Amino acid sequence: MEHCKIIAVGDNVCDKYLSRGKMYPGGQCVNTCVYVKMNNMESAYLGKYGDDEVAACVQDTLKEIGIDDSHCRRYEGENGFALVTLKETDRVFLGSNKGGIAKEHDFGFTKEDLEYIKGFHLIYTNLNSYIEKELPVLYQTGVPVAYDFSTRWTDEYLKEICPYVTVAIMSCAHLTDEEREKEMRKAQSYGVKVVLGTIGEDGSYVLYNDKILYAPAVHADDVIDTMGAGDSYFSAFLCSLLETSKEGKIVEGTDEEMAKRLQTAMGKVPVGVAKAAKQYGCEVIAFAGSVTEEAIQCNEKGIDAFFSILPGVCSLDEAMNTETAQKNMRNAAEQVFRLILDLYEHKT
Repeated sequence: MEHCKIIAVGDNVCDKYLSRGKMYPGGQCVNTCVYVKMNNMESAYLGKYGDDEVAACVQDTLKEIGIDDSHCRRYEGENGFALVTLKETDRVFLGSNKGGIAKEHDFGFTKEDLEYIKGFHLIYTNLNSYIEKELPVLYQTGVPVAYDFSTRWTDEYLKEICPYVTVAIMSCAHLTDEEREKEMRKAQSYGVKVVLGTIGEDGSYVLYNDKILYAPAVHADDVIDTMGAGDSYFSAFLCSLLETSKEGKIVEGTDEEMAKRLQTAMGKVPVGVAKAAKQYGCEVIAFAGSVTEEAIQCNEKGIDAFFSILPGVCSLDEAMNTETAQKNMRNAAEQVFRLILDLYEHKT
């Protein structure tokens, strides 16, 4: 559906890079707003500002990008910040002020706030936003909530939060496969409809109606900084779910339709990669589970050619099996690159 809107309610910070002597605006909610806009979808931010240079940095950046923050709260005191350094390309957090003034004040949503929020298709928030006690109020708006649990949750926390959440985002790279699935299913049992479990460079899993789908990660060369990488993926995932809906709803349609939408959402990154590749004059080949007539639109998005990795007719469960999918991917890629090498050798 076109013209969907996402509002992020919660944290904002500036990351102070000690190794660079600079600070950059961020926080999961602010990052999400920016990435949603980069995905050509309208976004807005509702949070809490202090009255220092850190708050001014965040506000000025959002204004420059064109993101509405007119419903934000402003308080006297220190805005949230984090101290960061880089170890090779990975960020290392050295400490923070735990959100500054944000932890000292409730949102206290007004009728005007709630009417404003009702104009959006999705609310994004997270465990760093000091919003737990006010989730029931947001739930009453009828707008679905996507909640990022990061790596920090307990059984009690899931029981408290999940009844008000439609999409749960869980960072699971530190868990075994068995532990990851157990935690994802636990979130589902407490009321969440869609559970996205990411495992870093190994990809991500999504759980819907007891079925688990998998998508491998797209690996990038020359990584400069991994800050915000997760937020960019989550934002693309949420935007895709809304874009592929008919009525602007996160959850709609049959189980089979939902499975296709979720697989598309986990695979949206290739289009972004294609756009970036075209800036450097690179050709782009995409591999997909199955290819429909509508796939021709991929060529308009910067993907020069696309191929199905399925060797024949099979059930959805067979196609989504991790071992089978990896085998099919290897086989299809080998055949395509055999052809490329052959053509290259004949040219030279």
